[in-house]
Amino acid sequence: MHLTSRRLTGGLLAFGLAVPLSACGEDAATGTQPAAADGWEFTDDLGTTVSLDEVPTRVAGLNDVLSSLWNYGIAPVASWGQTSIEDDVAFEGKDLSGVAVVGTSYGQIDLEALAAADPDLIVTSVYPTDSEGTLDPAAPLYGFESIEQQEQVAEIAPIVGIAWRGSADEVIERTVELAASLGVDVDGGEVAQMREEYEAASAELTEAAGSGVSVLPVFATEADGWWMAKAPDDPSLHLYQDLGVNFVDPGGDGYFWNSVGWEEVPNHPSDVILYSLRFSMSPEEIAAQPTAALLPAVESGQLHPWKYLGMDYVAQAEYMTELAGWLAEAQKVT
Repeated sequence: MHLTSRRLTGGLLAFGLAVPLSACGEDAATGTQPAAADGWEFTDDLGTTVSLDEVPTRVAGLNDVLSSLWNYGIAPVASWGQTSIEDDVAFEGKDLSGVAVVGTSYGQIDLEALAAADPDLIVTSVYPTDSEGTLDPAAPLYGFESIEQQEQVAEIAPIVGIAWRGSADEVIERTVELAASLGVDVDGGEVAQMREEYEAASAELTEAAGSGVSVLPVFATEADGWWMAKAPDDPSLHLYQDLGVNFVDPGGDGYFWNSVGWEEVPNHPSDVILYSLRFSMSPEEIAAQPTAALLPAVESGQLHPWKYLGMDYVAQAEYMTELAGWLAEAQKVT
């Protein structure tokens, strides 16, 4: 499947400087909203403030953000994404029977089905245009194919965008702020336990990364070639690198990716390869490529899935635990 560079950048890719909760009429100490009589207000990472008479209870939007809100107890009424929610690993174990699937590929949104789901609020993400984290307010938010489509969706319900830039650690906290505004108790109970498990998984990953094995995240297809991610530009990878994971610098001057033809693949060795689960080749398909078969990680069978998960304590803790296990077992082969 051929993908444009925009879809590659967004689909495999964090945190905008938020207006203080107190400035939005919220309780800065708890992140909760004031009484219902005061309505609901949230300022997103592009500086857009959404004000409603009541706290939204019917939330729809992009899978990537919805999965995190759901992990905090907010089940969506409708979703869309690069894949169907049924095929998205971020929703494994969830009862999807009450969710209207209104889009299963980038920019594909059934507006009639979305309107029928009657959402109070639409949530999505917004990606920077460069490694400095610059946001383009003139560009559509992620998941929309155009400003015109975004405006049509905004007629159904107001939209807020969470920026996915910097470290996942920061994006997670921003997402927690959004969840708190929607009524989630983020300071105690289950969320406090989630936070503890996230911190434990972070420590486990740091310990496993102490071996120093090198890691290269890739997106690979026969048509598009070998795309290597730059860890500092992806929130999740940025977090893992901060925790000690030794990611290979793929070089190149572009944002997020360095892409090369198959003939150049052997010039980028690593001990471990993380292959994208979205549209990318499987380990068997990668190994069948003559040049990729020469890579030390491929020769040693040290390929593991790169899961595109939400910015929340639950999802990140689960993946960091998996990654720690792989790194602990990996051998240096470069």
